[in-house]
Amino acid sequence: MGEHRNSNFIEKFIALKKKMNLTITAYSTGLFSTWIFIEELGILLDAGDGVSSGLLQKTRKIKQAFITHPDRDHIMGLFQLNPLSAREGYPKIYYPKDCGSFPYMRDFQRKFDVQNNFVEWNPIENLSEIPVRKDFYVKAIRNEHIKAAPEISKSLSYKLYETKEKLKKEYVDLDKKTLQNLFQKKGKENLVKTIETNILSYSGDTPVDDYEKWNGSKILIHEATFLENFDDIKINKENKHSKLDEVLKMVSEIEIEQLILCHFSSRYYKEDIDKNILELCKKYQIKIPIRVIYPGEIHRDILNQKPVNY
Repeated sequence: MGEHRNSNFIEKFIALKKKMNLTITAYSTGLFSTWIFIEELGILLDAGDGVSSGLLQKTRKIKQAFITHPDRDHIMGLFQLNPLSAREGYPKIYYPKDCGSFPYMRDFQRKFDVQNNFVEWNPIENLSEIPVRKDFYVKAIRNEHIKAAPEISKSLSYKLYETKEKLKKEYVDLDKKTLQNLFQKKGKENLVKTIETNILSYSGDTPVDDYEKWNGSKILIHEATFLENFDDIKINKENKHSKLDEVLKMVSEIEIEQLILCHFSSRYYKEDIDKNILELCKKYQIKIPIRVIYPGEIHRDILNQKPVNY
């Protein structure tokens, strides 16, 4: 039995691992609705209006919903999603712990429809880590969309991490039999190391602030509500958003592999958005692929969509 376990262990680390491809379906229009679904992991990022009609039967694949903040365009889809998708222990809703709106919503839904009693509501805070499955977890990151004291969590961003166990460098070129013997003598913990990779980051609604927050993300989904240098304080004195120029300037100074822009104001046409992105890519010498969730459009499998700047 011990030899069999050793053999399985070695096969696991000798075999090449297939890279996971993410299928992302999304809708995002500032003020109206934002939701982003990662199919392979059963994750929903925000739950704006129309998520159920946009995903149809795929809503049943949603296991965990991570809500950034309680603005209507990020939560109203829960009223339909929850009773449609509810089963024992699912979906699990995660929300900023200092937002009183969510317990009110939970209590109302449970009274409105008994099916909602299956839904789990989980308050979380800055730096909370939530397992998605054995090799993935989501980490909550406080942002500055809603003005609050540093210790208060009212608006969160989310980062998705993949964890992998890899053979330490000094053992990589050894043959299978030698590795089996070493495993028997030293134990697994001395042969491998855990590698964490930030597969995807989702800003939610937020102003651009700490560049390092997103550095190293494979895929960054970031809001860009305004094209021009528009003073969003005139629209909302409390909640802050990002401007496209600020986002692309930040991207030019950090290391990411792909960018998805979302949450554009409905005042902008697709042509205006593309024109501004191309001009800013030239200005900041951005080479990574940029894709856009245009206002009013559902984008299915957005990572297979042609980048704006290619």
